[in-house]
Amino acid sequence: MADRNEPLAAIKSRRDKTLTALVAGVPYIRWLGIQFDRRGDELTAVLPFDHKLIGNPLLPAIHGGVTAAFLEVTAIVELAWTALWEDMEQGRIAPDAAVPESLPRLPKTIDFTVDYLRSGLPRDAYARARVVRSGRRYASVQVEAWQDNRSRLFAQATGHFLMPQDG
Repeated sequence: MADRNEPLAAIKSRRDKTLTALVAGVPYIRWLGIQFDRRGDELTAVLPFDHKLIGNPLLPAIHGGVTAAFLEVTAIVELAWTALWEDMEQGRIAPDAAVPESLPRLPKTIDFTVDYLRSGLPRDAYARARVVRSGRRYASVQVEAWQDNRSRLFAQATGHFLMPQDG
């Protein structure tokens, strides 16, 4: 059990290392350039703009597949983060990106529906996911993505996931 008098720097370090390990285990996340901004237990996914993300150079607009992948990655990482939070906080697990067998298994997508509300502009994008339901075997997540204005979404999604089983 974690010590109540544990220094704040140690707590933050454990959280940051866990998040880094979670994301580092998926090469596609690195290729897209997705990063996660952590504030306490809340995650905001950040997709920094890169010209390789453009699907239609005439608009220009972020490719729909990139948008869908960004939303799905956000949902999966949020779901995994939420599922391992308690064990991480208590110090029962300590994933390390350099030790692949220490990394938690990620949820698997059952279905994922994206609503494209407007074109993704050639600029940074942000997303937040909310776990609607999470049971032992099944979970449901909603995701919203925006660029300059949080209230002006450019895409949203709902996904259902199969949770990893022990053993």
